[in-house]
Amino acid sequence: MTKGLFPALAALFLLCIPASAGVLTSFDARFPQGVIVISQHQRKLFLVVRPGEAIAYPIATPKRGKEWSGYAKIEGKYVEPAWSPPDSVKRDHPELPDVIPGGSPHNPMGARAITLDRDEVAIHGTTRKMRASVGSAASYGCIRMLNEDVIDLYDRVSVGAEVVMTP
Repeated sequence: MTKGLFPALAALFLLCIPASAGVLTSFDARFPQGVIVISQHQRKLFLVVRPGEAIAYPIATPKRGKEWSGYAKIEGKYVEPAWSPPDSVKRDHPELPDVIPGGSPHNPMGARAITLDRDEVAIHGTTRKMRASVGSAASYGCIRMLNEDVIDLYDRVSVGAEVVMTP
């Protein structure tokens, strides 16, 4: 087996496992398997598992003035990452520490972070306090998910996967 074939087969296998967190739904068949499509107006993230089908997860999207759209790729994947507030967050919340350790109940990244190749943007979990924000426009550009959903997504996607943000 070639070196690059095993990760590709593993990713394909994970896309075939029934959703344990999100909901399997019909979806736009133009998007290929493995693509993440984020709908800001629906406040949902869709992972395409096969043409015409996706797992849908509820999310919090960027708040007014912090929205973005277009294409990105997954740059990294992290379990319980530490978090340093970006300058834009620090300006609005100077009381925040410079670093919040991974696993802390105050860490807004939650259980997992999937970083994108956009400046300071990630798909990540949430704290118990912030769970209620899922379903709203609340972030500084990131996509916030319930921890159980981001864990499920994390296990299904690979670095380099395409992400599309739509209005």
